[in-house]
Amino acid sequence: MTTVDLPLLPLGRGTDLNSERGVECPGDLPAASDPDLVARALAAKEALGDKVFVLGHHYQRDEVIQFADVTGDSFKLARDAAARPEAEYIVFCGVHFMAESADILTGPDQQVILPDLAAGCSMADMARLTQVEMAWQAMADAGVADSVVPVTYMNSSADIKAFCGRNGGVVCTSSNAETALEWAFGQKPDAKVLFLPDQHLGRNTAVLKMGLTLDDCVVWDPHRANGGLSPEQLRDAKMILWKGHCSVHGRFSPEVVDNLRAEIPGINILVHPECRHEVVLKADLVGSTEFIIQTIEAAPAGSAWAIGTELNLVQRLAAAHPDKRIVFLDKTVCYCSTMNRIDLPHFVWAMEALVEGTVVNRIEVDPETSRWALVALERMLALPGKTAKD
Repeated sequence: MTTVDLPLLPLGRGTDLNSERGVECPGDLPAASDPDLVARALAAKEALGDKVFVLGHHYQRDEVIQFADVTGDSFKLARDAAARPEAEYIVFCGVHFMAESADILTGPDQQVILPDLAAGCSMADMARLTQVEMAWQAMADAGVADSVVPVTYMNSSADIKAFCGRNGGVVCTSSNAETALEWAFGQKPDAKVLFLPDQHLGRNTAVLKMGLTLDDCVVWDPHRANGGLSPEQLRDAKMILWKGHCSVHGRFSPEVVDNLRAEIPGINILVHPECRHEVVLKADLVGSTEFIIQTIEAAPAGSAWAIGTELNLVQRLAAAHPDKRIVFLDKTVCYCSTMNRIDLPHFVWAMEALVEGTVVNRIEVDPETSRWALVALERMLALPGKTAKD
C-alpha cells in the first residue's frame, strides 16, 4: 500500500494500521482553531535558533510557508539543506519523496523531519520498486533491456532513484529533463529511455524538445501484463513512458484553455510540463515552477495570465502581482491534497517537539538505497549546461 491508497485522516487524527506510513502524532496535535498557533510556531523557531532550518515547497499553504527559511522546488530545497551543515534539524514542509532527497543529500548528523508522514505524492507512488523491477525483467525477456536507460523524475521515491543509479540511469528535474534525455540517448548506440514516473513530462520533453514523434513513445501500464505492450512495440519505441501522472496537473484541459482565450482576449497560457500533451500544445509558455514564477515576475503590468500549476502557488502569485490579471487554469479548486496535509497544527507540533528534545517523523533512507540514489543524483549534477544545476 502507498500514499495514493491512504485514507485522508483529518489533521492526522487517528491511525490506519494497514497503511505504509503512519499518520498518528504521539502526544496532542494542536487544534486548528487555536488562536495562538502562529505565536507558538514563532516561539519554537526562535528557541531552536540555528539548530533548525525550515524548508517550504512552493505548493505549501500560506499558513506554513510564512515560517520557511527558504522556498523553492524539491531539489533546490534539498540542496539548500545540504548547504547548511550547522542545522541539526531540517523541517521539510513538502512531501515524502522531497524529505527523502534531503536526507540523501544532507550530512549524517542532520535529521530530516516531515511534519505529517501522510504527506505523500500520488505520482511518486504510481511507480513502486517491485513494479519497476518486474517491468525491467519483462524488457529483458523481450530482448530490449540492454538498450534501455532509466531516467526518473525528481518526483519519485528514493528506491526508484536508487534503481536508476544501479542500472546506469539518472534523475532529472522539470528544468533539465531535455538535458537528461540527451545524456541518456547518448549512452548507447541504440538507446531507449524508460521514463519514470510521469508520462506527461517524458512525452512533452521527447516530442516538443527532442524532436521525437508520438509514435516513438509507448506507455508502460504496470497494472497490465507486460505493461500492455508487445515485444515489437518495445523494440520499436524510443521512449517507454511509465503510466503515471500528477493528480493536479493532469486535471487541466484544452477546453478550459479555449474558454479562457474567448473570455479574456490576449491572455497568456502558462503551464507546467507535467500537464497533458494536448494542454501543453495549446499553451503559450511551458516550464518548471521556477520558470513560472520568473515569467510572472518579469511580465508587464496589465498583462493577463492563466497558470496551470498548483493552486496555492497561483494564488500567491496573484496576491504578489496585483498589477497583473492572474487566473487559475481550471474551473474548479484544485489543491494538492497530500501537500496540503502539512498544516499549521502539524508544523507547530513538530517544532515544539524539537524544542522539548524529541525528534518526530524523522525521514531516514537506508544506506544502500541512499548510496545508489546519490549515484543517480550526482549523474544529474554532472550533466552539462546551466539547467542541470537548477
